[in-house]
Amino acid sequence: MPSQRSLFLICILSLLSLAHSKTLKRDVKALNEIKASLGWRVVYAWVGDDPCGDGDLPPWSGVTCSTQGDYRVVTELEVYAVSIVGPFPIAVTNLLELTRLDLHNNKLTGPIPPQIGRLKRLRILNLRWNKLQDVIPPEIGELKSLTHLSLSFNNFKGEIPKELANLLELRYLYLQENRLIGRIPPELGTLQNLRHLDVGNNHLVGTIRELIRFDGSFPVLRNLYLNNNYLTGGVPAQLANLTNLEILYLSYNKMSGVIPSALAYIPKLTYLYLDHNQFSGRIPDIFYRHPFLKEMYIEGNSFRPGVNPIGLHKVLEVSDSDFLV
Repeated sequence: MPSQRSLFLICILSLLSLAHSKTLKRDVKALNEIKASLGWRVVYAWVGDDPCGDGDLPPWSGVTCSTQGDYRVVTELEVYAVSIVGPFPIAVTNLLELTRLDLHNNKLTGPIPPQIGRLKRLRILNLRWNKLQDVIPPEIGELKSLTHLSLSFNNFKGEIPKELANLLELRYLYLQENRLIGRIPPELGTLQNLRHLDVGNNHLVGTIRELIRFDGSFPVLRNLYLNNNYLTGGVPAQLANLTNLEILYLSYNKMSGVIPSALAYIPKLTYLYLDHNQFSGRIPDIFYRHPFLKEMYIEGNSFRPGVNPIGLHKVLEVSDSDFLV
């Protein structure tokens, strides 16, 4: 194993290499176009012409660079919560080595350009809490390295593109609080790594049976948020095949029928929200003996008298800390 001294020397040499390398002109041009075209409050800290730093000047705030061969390239751009106003900066799509793009909590407007599909190395795309509009471009399905995709709290319309099912590495998909319509593509169930799916607070229709119609759907999914839409039909017993489910959020839909006892056999089911639908009948006793089930909300349905909730009703929200790498 290398000694601490040799590791220290390697780190110093790496830093010297980064300091003496030239930044790829393509990336310099792209970042300076962004700097010139948008009234970003962060740009007061963007001093000099080189976003990766030049001589005594540090790298620009929110810009991370790395060395590739004889050049430095921009690999991360994180400029969030600084009230950026204006359209999505198309020059970003020229930063071809980006692995992380985080522009959340700004005031970006207009569509995501289809050129977003050029960022083949992107692993994290976080655009939540903006004012982005139009449809979600299917070209996002070309970002084959993506593990985290957050487009929530915007004004996207149209259907969820089935091309998102091409994102084989995807683990977290946040699409809540938009104006999306149509059915949730069942192709998303083929994603072998998807742990979290949130499509709540949209205008989606269809049934859970349609969503899980492929064999082996959502094999590692832990959290499924379908709340505040227009879903119909019942809760199929086959939903119990999602054996890793911990949160199932069905509140405020138009679902009906009885709750199958099979759901109570999901081993680590912890939060079950059935409230404000049109469910009827009884809740099987086995739910009340589940070792992990902390909360089950049932109000606003047509259950028989004597059916009781589990836990105290409070709003369940996913915080920023849940958007982790």
